[in-house]
Amino acid sequence: MAAYDKGDIVMMKKAHPCGTNRWLITRVGADIKIECQGCGHIVMMTRQKFDKGLKKVLEKADQAD
Repeated sequence: MAAYDKGDIVMMKKAHPCGTNRWLITRVGADIKIECQGCGHIVMMTRQKFDKGLKKVLEKADQAD
């Protein structure tokens, strides 16, 4: 099981150009889709690239579903 899941807030090694370093994971699969919490920009990347750029998980999603 991965250390991250859909709905988690994560910090990446590089900050987004808008100045925010908080990203919401919106899709997990072969590709990972993340949304910038500062400006709403959506980025889709391979799981390998995401794993390499991930610094830490800031907030875990509520597992109420």
